[in-house]
Amino acid sequence: MSRTTARPASKRGAPPRRVPAPPRGAKARALATVEALGREYPTAEIALKFASPLQLLVATILSAQTTDERVNMVTPQLFERYPDADSLAAAPLPELEKIIQSTGFFRSKSRAISEMAQDIVSRYDGEVPPRMEDLVTLRGVGRKTANVVLGVAFGVPGFAVDTHVIRLSKRLGLTRSDDPVIIEAQVCAMAPKEEWTELSLRLILHGRRVCLARIPRCEVCVLNSFCPSAFVAGGRRSRKARPRGAGPAGRATRAERQA
Repeated sequence: MSRTTARPASKRGAPPRRVPAPPRGAKARALATVEALGREYPTAEIALKFASPLQLLVATILSAQTTDERVNMVTPQLFERYPDADSLAAAPLPELEKIIQSTGFFRSKSRAISEMAQDIVSRYDGEVPPRMEDLVTLRGVGRKTANVVLGVAFGVPGFAVDTHVIRLSKRLGLTRSDDPVIIEAQVCAMAPKEEWTELSLRLILHGRRVCLARIPRCEVCVLNSFCPSAFVAGGRRSRKARPRGAGPAGRATRAERQA
């Protein structure tokens, strides 16, 4: 029987009304992933440097299409000159652009930061709101950024979905979707709520170090005994024929590779 799903709601940041069923065996793989990555990366921390929810919000906006290291190079000067939402909201755009220029897309990022700060000042008394439904109403803030701020700055479980999380979720057979909102809903339905924030951070770290986009390092991956894409991701087969401790069942089927 074919599965259908409603299109996600058009309002920015809103979850879909219906979420498609995940691939067969996805929940068991999700729980195994939580356990394995928890052992591999016992300390899950964000690389962005911040001292307040506002600083993390700004840094996360700046991190789009650049590295966390680059963001950490510009934020000290930015936060020293504009330490709160009021000063950011009143900052001249050319001054913001000059400071953050090296992060790329500096004009759109400057506008996003300025408009976000104006919203915080006018609607939330200069304080970053600690709720998803409020954060996604800020201009320039989507669910990914909101989940980062909620999970890391406020301790509210949130599953941020970036390009690394999308790639690993599909390779692990946790989803068939490319839609970040659907992936968030599917994974959060399978993983314990208290693990959402750390799982996202660990997937990102694992994607940067091991499960690379072009040629994943399956031979050293702690997930290779149950990952359907192990040793065949991207259509490439590593020199090592099988996962550690796995038999032929560790290989992905054609249907799983196309999922």
